[in-house]
Amino acid sequence: MSVTERATLVLAPNPSPYTLEGTNTWVLCEPGSSAAVVVDPGPLDEGHLAAVVAAAEGLGARVTQILLTHGHPDHAESARRFAELTGAPVRALDPALRLGSEGLADGDVVDAGGLELRVVGTPGHTGDSLSFLLPADRAVLTGDTVLGRGTTLVAYPDGTLGDYLDSLRTLRSSAARHEFDTVLPGHGPVLDDAVGVLDFYLRHRAERLAQVEAALAAGDSSAAEVVRRVYAEVDRALWPAAELSVRAQLHYLDPARFD
Repeated sequence: MSVTERATLVLAPNPSPYTLEGTNTWVLCEPGSSAAVVVDPGPLDEGHLAAVVAAAEGLGARVTQILLTHGHPDHAESARRFAELTGAPVRALDPALRLGSEGLADGDVVDAGGLELRVVGTPGHTGDSLSFLLPADRAVLTGDTVLGRGTTLVAYPDGTLGDYLDSLRTLRSSAARHEFDTVLPGHGPVLDDAVGVLDFYLRHRAERLAQVEAALAAGDSSAAEVVRRVYAEVDRALWPAAELSVRAQLHYLDPARFD
């Protein structure tokens, strides 16, 4: 499904409470170019990978680079297999995920047949999380840093809340400078009001921190106890993820006590 002039979405068949409708695999191609970039090939599903290749071919292009927003399996599990199918290198921040000589880091610029992507380091959800700014479409691919619906978890201890808040502020500043208006997330629908979404994310985090502080003041002394109080109305299937985020919040509030 074409979403912007340069971005095509191929939805992976892995819906769940954590992945929403499934993982969004993005095929990026400059109009008229024969080179395509794929961001987050997703879970190891041969039918999905074939659909991604077909999407590139439908644009008259072949996949020349595979980029990963981070290493969680729902985004990166199929990267090696997809590299076998396409012959394209896998580029990521984490050296363990790479196939080929080039990695990715904050400030890098990826070029593929005239397509320009700017790499933005956005740690917090995980330590290796990256976002990709697509200036020509005034869009940003956020992986799990910003979702199309709801909010994301901070996967403590790999992810940390301090880093995550800094990443949200970095994206918010970029959006305020009109470097992008549209968010192309790793899960869920495309978002058109980038500033509004990032303001919501920052406000939500502040509210959660206040709730955690109140739970501690009420006598809760563990992440599990805080989850039972603060996330009482949330689907219990999501409580394990909530506990990771609570651990990140506790560590942020009092590193010495909750290390």
